[in-house]
Amino acid sequence: MTVMTERSQMLLEEFEILARTADHSAERLRLEFINEKMGVKAVPDGDHGRIIQWLIRICLQARPELWLHDQGLKVQPYRHGRARPDGTLAPSDAFVGQGDWADPEPALMVVEVTSYDADTDRRDRQDKPRAYAETGIPVYLLIDRDSCEVAVFSQPDGERYEQVSIVPFGKSVTLPDPVGIELDTEPLKNWVR
Repeated sequence: MTVMTERSQMLLEEFEILARTADHSAERLRLEFINEKMGVKAVPDGDHGRIIQWLIRICLQARPELWLHDQGLKVQPYRHGRARPDGTLAPSDAFVGQGDWADPEPALMVVEVTSYDADTDRRDRQDKPRAYAETGIPVYLLIDRDSCEVAVFSQPDGERYEQVSIVPFGKSVTLPDPVGIELDTEPLKNWVR
């Protein structure tokens, strides 16, 4: 009798080399490694970029000591995953000197804006909330352009987020402590297909 064991698609070190190469290629692929599986994120479109600009402005006005970083993070237990959130809210100097994949300890919030690709459901709505909660990141903000909703995940318990608040675009939502910012989501209606 043959016993099959689940095996990772690749070693973490192999993934990091591949991701570094993809980041510097002309096509600028965005690779991630979550649940020991490699994923490819779609390159952001113009509306996606505008949403990030909008969020940066709000965060700077409310919390000028913070910045919404574009930084790869070591995620999941024992930091065996690699995620590239669309934004990571942390102190301005939080990731200085950390390279491509930073320790997520200073992160107050991670942000994902859904892409129009086939993998966004599994990646942004299933895998990432769990990976970010396992890592202990206090708040996960999902701006879902497919459903025209904002989901705020908070109170990670080491496995999942215990609190989830979902509002349609156009309503206000509070990003709980340690973020402590109120978002009026009305402008998001302008940046969906």
